[in-house]
Amino acid sequence: MANFAKQSARRKARTRFSVKAAAHGRPRLSVFRSGRHIYAQVINDENGATLASASSVDEGLKAKSKVGNSKDAAAAVGKLIAERATKAGVKEVIFDRGEYMFHGRVKALAEAAREAGLSF
Repeated sequence: MANFAKQSARRKARTRFSVKAAAHGRPRLSVFRSGRHIYAQVINDENGATLASASSVDEGLKAKSKVGNSKDAAAAVGKLIAERATKAGVKEVIFDRGEYMFHGRVKALAEAAREAGLSF
């Protein structure tokens, strides 16, 4: 189990390094996926502030879907984070998938955020 934690930490660090190198002043859209829910944050790394956040635990989304670990819930979170980010004045972000592969729930969140107006 310890080896898995080391590999996971390496993947996170490698992805975050490449995301920060490509950012050029844009905030990053960070995704965290657990077994039950999915979370997204728009983070300004220059001053370490969270500009917008959304998750499948939010009251409005929790009432709509029975489970938070589906692609439908991830798409709803993607739309919500895009709405909140545009309200905060953010149009362009860098997508930080963390240690997760770009498929399934992570891909559904990203596509929904793109459709709702975020560009990355």
